[in-house]
This record gives sequence, structure tokens and C-alpha cells, in this order.
Amino acid sequence: MHQRRVFPVTSGAETERLFAKNKNEAAPESGLGEAALAALAGVIAHSRAQNGRFFGYVQGSAEPVAALGDFVASVLNQNMTAWRSAPAGVTIERTVVRWLAEAIGCRRFTGTLTGGGSAANLMALAMARESRVPANDRGMFGSNEAKAVIYASEQAHMSIPKAVAMLGICRENLRYIHCDDAYRMLPSALDRAIAEDKSRGRKPIAVVASAGTVNTGSIDPLMEIAEIAHAQDLWLHVDGAYGALAALAVPEKFRGLSEADSISLDPHKWLFQPLDCGCLLYRDPEIARKTFTHTGTYAKQLSSDPIEGFAFFEESPELSRRFRALKIWLSVRFHGLQAFRDAIRLNLDQAQHLAAAVRSRAELEVVGPVELSAVCFRHLVSDQATEQQRNQFNLALLKKIVSRGNVYLSNAELKGKFCLRACIVNHLTTDADIDGVVPEVLANASEVVE
Repeated sequence: MHQRRVFPVTSGAETERLFAKNKNEAAPESGLGEAALAALAGVIAHSRAQNGRFFGYVQGSAEPVAALGDFVASVLNQNMTAWRSAPAGVTIERTVVRWLAEAIGCRRFTGTLTGGGSAANLMALAMARESRVPANDRGMFGSNEAKAVIYASEQAHMSIPKAVAMLGICRENLRYIHCDDAYRMLPSALDRAIAEDKSRGRKPIAVVASAGTVNTGSIDPLMEIAEIAHAQDLWLHVDGAYGALAALAVPEKFRGLSEADSISLDPHKWLFQPLDCGCLLYRDPEIARKTFTHTGTYAKQLSSDPIEGFAFFEESPELSRRFRALKIWLSVRFHGLQAFRDAIRLNLDQAQHLAAAVRSRAELEVVGPVELSAVCFRHLVSDQATEQQRNQFNLALLKKIVSRGNVYLSNAELKGKFCLRACIVNHLTTDADIDGVVPEVLANASEVVE
């Protein structure tokens, strides 16, 4: 790996000095003109710009044609409330949503683009609540509806407990289900939990399955969970923000995905689109309208035509919405779905290649499965090291790696083990970038030991 920094090594104090020199300073009354643009060089220099060695978090790499589409969308500045305010934009978004649904094997699903998976998950659980314990008009309090329960695995994304809190269901009514050794929800544990809650007079309403957990990329047994959800009349939401789009390349891993009532996915991850661009797919648009319709007279539709009278705000909490679909539409038309399918397959292969490189070193250990493209691993320090010593060492190691700026990793904690985590969701990553990860880790480990 080239010993040059590809990520800025900066501190909070330094960025404050550059971009917020005086926290009490007011916005300038007189414009700086072209001189204001000079600061952009500093902004770029202190950003974590995308390149092939960015393995932190689950973040796509903003491919250039999509970035052009995003620029044009900003210039056009369409408000995607309804067809009458953005005829081309709404038509394109509805087309793109259909493309996404078909691409992951969920034909006949419809939906809407969102700011990301967190917003999509919130919308999905609002629909789940309204379909099972309607609360829009009278709320969740003072009735049996207050005992509504939602189920998710121990590995559920943090947006799920946030959503149940915001929806008034409350986090006490979010029940976490145990996982197997591969960090997948155990259907038998889910079945038992539902039976226990029913026996206590509680009302199970929904289950959230994961199609790619944020830590390890594990995929819950979707078909088995769907069978339980259907038998118990629960809404099934699949959080596929990380992994669902990998169904383009490895559909066999996602058996049962089409049985969901709703699915979240993020084109700004594995379709390599610029932020922000999430999506919520759902089976029944009538439930979306039941959940989100509340129209002021100023927004009343003037046409009953199914095309010209369409309004996204009738199926979404948002009124003002940007033209997110243009970048996907332009990008997919330019490259074709096969190019994205190939890029996803390459990322999956690269993750296996990295895991093999980690396993080839006695001082390193792969922690957890490599189901998609997330590889969690750690330095063992020595045979005599305690778990606490290993956790402390790997924390220091991660900080050292990031400070050198040659590769960007993130972290995960699995069963009390602090891990380095490389997540490969990047069309810019080459095999040479992958081959450089282990040497960079070992070089930094030597410095930490010293």
C-alpha cells in the first residue's frame, strides 16, 4: 500500500479553527463574492472523500453519472410533492421505485424514496402500527393498544428503537429476539416470545427482520420469519438498508424477501448513489395512504386522473421533497443494471478475499460470519492476553490506523469483543486496496506495541 495519506488527519480544534473561527461570529452582512469560493478547497481537504480504501460504515461511493444527476436535480429544484408540481420528477421516481422493487424480486411492490434507511424504517413501522392498532386519531394511550409489541433481533439497527419511541409504542414494547452464532434471528425464539406476550394479554403487531445487519451483514432467515408473521397476523418489515440491493447479485441469499409487507433499502449504499437516497417499498399503498393522508385544502388535488392526480404526500409524511430519483434514473440508464450487479458481486468476493487474508495471519482473528461484505476481525495481541487487554489494544490500533490516513476502518462489538470492521460497499475498491489492509493493520499494530 502506498504510504500516502488518502484520508485527512485532522482534529476537532483544527476544523473549528478553519470553518468556525469565532463561534459567536454572525453571518456576513456583505457578500464575499468569489473570495467565498476559496474556502471550498479547505472543505474538500478536510472531508473524508470517497476512494477505494474507504471501508468505514456502510456507505456507497457516489458514482460520477449519479453525481451529475444530483447536480441537475439541484438546478431544476423540483418539489416532489405531487405530479402537478413536478410532472417529470414524479413520473421518474415512480419508475425508479418500480425498477428497484423488480430488481430485488419484489414485483408489484410500490413505494417512495426517502432520506435514508432510518426514515424508511420509521415510515414502515408507522404503517405497521396503523394497520394493526390504529392510533392516528386517538393515540396509543388508555387502551389495549398501549400494550402493542414489536419484535426485532439483538442486531437490529439503532433506527428501530428510535422509531418505536417516536411512534408512541415506546422502547419497553420493543422485544429483542436472540440470535444464533451467525447473528441471525432465531425463529424459534421469535415464536416463543409471541406466545408469551399473547398469554400476558399483550398485542404483537410487527416483526422487523434484517437483510444485512449493520455489524456483520448477517441475513435473518426471512422465509421462516415470514411464515411466523403470517400465521400470527404480524406486519413483517425487512430492514434491508444495507443488504437488500445485494439481491441483484445473490438472490438466493434473500429467499422470503418478497413475503414482507415493507422493505427498506438504500441506493446510496449498494447502488453507489450520492447521499441521500433511501427507499421504502410496500405491498399495499392503501395502508400507506391510511397512515399518512391528511391534506390541507391548499394541497387538495384538482384531478382524479391516476397519473395527474398522484401525490407522494398522500403516502409519505413529507410534503417538500427533493428530486432524489433523477440520479438513480440517469445512473441506471447509463450503466445498466448488469454493471451494478457485477460491482456488488466484486465487493462480495473482495470481502471473502480480505477474510482469507486475515485468517492467514496467526496474530489476527476473523470474528463473526462474512455473509455479505462486512469483515469483522481483531488482533489477538498474544496467547496470554485477556479479553479486556485485547479490546483495549484493538481500540488503540483502530485509532492509530485512522490517524495514519492510509485506510479507513470502523469498529464493531460482537459478544463483548471489540473488532476492527471493514465494510466494502464501493465500486472504486480494487484488489490492490484489499491486499493492503492486513499489512496496514500489522504495521500499525507494531507501532501500538512499541
